[in-house]
Amino acid sequence: AASRLRLSGLCFLLQVLNILLFAVFARYSPESSPGRCPPQLDCSRRNQDSGFQQPRFRDVHTQVLLSFGLLLAFLGRYGPGSAAVSILIVAFAIQWALLLQGFFNFFLNGKIYVGAQSMVSADFCTAAVLISTGAVLGRVNPVQMLLLALLEVTVCTLSEYILLSLMGVSDGGRSLTVHTFGAYFGLVVSRVLYQPHKDERKREEQQDMGHQTDVFAVLGTIYLWIFWPGFISATAAHENAENWAVLNTYFSLVASTVATFVLSSVLYEESTPRMVQIQDAALAGTAVMGMAGEMLVTPFGALIAGFLAGLISPLGSRFFTPVLRSRLKIQDTCGVHNTHGLPGILGALLGTLLTLLATADTFGDRLELVFPLVTQGSRAVTDQALIQLSALPLTLLLAALGGGVTG
Repeated sequence: AASRLRLSGLCFLLQVLNILLFAVFARYSPESSPGRCPPQLDCSRRNQDSGFQQPRFRDVHTQVLLSFGLLLAFLGRYGPGSAAVSILIVAFAIQWALLLQGFFNFFLNGKIYVGAQSMVSADFCTAAVLISTGAVLGRVNPVQMLLLALLEVTVCTLSEYILLSLMGVSDGGRSLTVHTFGAYFGLVVSRVLYQPHKDERKREEQQDMGHQTDVFAVLGTIYLWIFWPGFISATAAHENAENWAVLNTYFSLVASTVATFVLSSVLYEESTPRMVQIQDAALAGTAVMGMAGEMLVTPFGALIAGFLAGLISPLGSRFFTPVLRSRLKIQDTCGVHNTHGLPGILGALLGTLLTLLATADTFGDRLELVFPLVTQGSRAVTDQALIQLSALPLTLLLAALGGGVTG
């Protein structure tokens, strides 16, 4: 009874806080309105925001709400409750992310201007929170989940502002700021919460209890295939850049799925991989495309990246996860290290390599879309590549610090 009252009270307080902050600061952006644009605001992207970003917001929001919710529902004992809590996290984190990101990116004349673009950004941050909850699923209660969302959105927003705005890192599909950050934030929280005897008992309780796991995995994988290419391309500035990211993501998905079948019979006794393993491979194949999706200029490059990511997931599950649990005392319930963390790092390294190869001959008009500072002459390609590379340890540092404090 006390736990239920704590959850009710926390939800009430957080929602009242959000309502008050929205009442004081939030207004609809003139870019999303057909009315006259005030002279002090830049409405040059009005058509892009109202007509072009809304379909992307729909795809991104569907991906966050359905795909991630189903991915967190695979535990036989905790599945339905985890799906319900994931919706609660989405509902709160989107509001909180809109406010915090608004203060950094959409704040003008004392107001936050909310439009389709800001909603997409809030969904990205919410996705990072849901990834982190996968590392501690079944070991924390809903009150703790909400507190995790409250703190992680804050650190995630700061990380995005430093990397994307101050440093000028190109990470359109969020290999770093969503996948890598979310995975290692959650892993550090899991490490801080480690309790030997209790965690071992929890792990036994969380074992698969029938076909419910595969049902959720089937649905989650289908939604991944349908909506994640739109998730990757949601921040693309123009339609041709969006198509590039979408196609590369599809090529990565198909290659990562085949990679799962390559290793399943070698690593496990089953001749055909379970749907959970295929789902993990699909996640890895999309995570690796977060940074590189809009940079790859050939289909075979996306196939190679997806194939490598698809190999990482089952190998990590087979060999890395036991080491995390026994040596580092990290219980990774959903395997976010193998499906988001390692593929996100691979995507960041691939993006750094592709940055070094970025020229007007290889990228054409897309060079200006992906690396505007390089096109403007204010930054050399080698400098951009160094910044892309330095963003990886900075992301890991912020995730570790934030996760440690949260834990």
